[in-house]
Amino acid sequence: MADDIIVSRDDWSLHRKGYLDQSRHKEKVEEVIKQQMGDLIVDESIILSDGKKNTKIPMRSLEEFRFRYDFNKQNHTGQGSKKMAPGDILGREQATGKGKGKGSGAGEEPGQDIYEAEVTYEDLANILFEELRLPNLDDKKRPLIAHDRPEFNDVRKKGLMANVDKKRTLLESIKRQAFSKKIEKDKRLKITPEDLRFKTWETRPNFETNAVILAMMDTSGSMGQFEKYISRTFFFWMVRFLRLKYENVEMRFLAHHTEAKEVTEEEFFTRGESGGTRCSSVYKFALDLIEKDYPPAHYNIYPVHFTDGDNIGSDNSRALTLMKNLVEVSQVVGYGEILRTHYSSTLMSTLKRISDPKLRLVTIRDRNEVYDALKTVFS
Repeated sequence: MADDIIVSRDDWSLHRKGYLDQSRHKEKVEEVIKQQMGDLIVDESIILSDGKKNTKIPMRSLEEFRFRYDFNKQNHTGQGSKKMAPGDILGREQATGKGKGKGSGAGEEPGQDIYEAEVTYEDLANILFEELRLPNLDDKKRPLIAHDRPEFNDVRKKGLMANVDKKRTLLESIKRQAFSKKIEKDKRLKITPEDLRFKTWETRPNFETNAVILAMMDTSGSMGQFEKYISRTFFFWMVRFLRLKYENVEMRFLAHHTEAKEVTEEEFFTRGESGGTRCSSVYKFALDLIEKDYPPAHYNIYPVHFTDGDNIGSDNSRALTLMKNLVEVSQVVGYGEILRTHYSSTLMSTLKRISDPKLRLVTIRDRNEVYDALKTVFS
């Protein structure tokens, strides 16, 4: 006779439905976030919240699957009839009211339940940064004397109690008692001052992979509110992505009109200026900065420039030459234009002559294209 099967009330498999529902809910929320990412990351409420405020996204309510039995084998909606053939259209969904065309009045059919799911800044950032990384990151190492690391490479009989080597001390005690001719009545292990062993170390320079990001933004008078907001939004997420995923990344912020200068991070995201546009000025400033502080042999260099493309025509040839030099010493160079028209600028057409794949060109004409620009530059 087969053994009786006993089902315990404490069996966890019987109580997992809540966990499975939560997992499915989380997957659906992430799916909706990815679908709406282009709109979410340019939302002012998120950018201005500085990570202290949750955002809400609309999504359909989740319903459990269930079986509906066909009582008496009656015909139901969508079942068709015996006269129908494969491919026949059963009916079309109306846009509004029952049996009415679009805009002809209030509808009578029930709708789908829509609710707003709260999403934290961290959840949104983690999903956004899943696909982002520093491209062509080489293992360039440079000794950082200020960050020496201790290396324990020897054991001695004298030292600080904080550095006692417990394992070696126990081994010495066991060895001493094993070779001792005196048989002790108490068989417990005893540690004497002679058994103590201490770790000693030497300091060595810490070699780390380094990277520097040169954030360059056009602050001339041709940059309107839309252009400034889009460029600052791009750099907002770029800065947070780099600080979340990389430890040894340095960032320098450069602003330019006809002349370029270095500014603080706060000034970079808040100040506005006027005047003409000479993009070659910021390229020259970046090259001088690299030559002075960031030798390409020791640093991964990533210049990223955003402008509206309204550059002085006579400056395009000089900008092309300097951009070639910048691409040569960098891992990747990102150049983005924010345009409200369907025509490219003369500067963009000029930079397209550079065939090096390390130069990544993007054009943003709508708010929701910032997400694609991030993926293009950091992929």
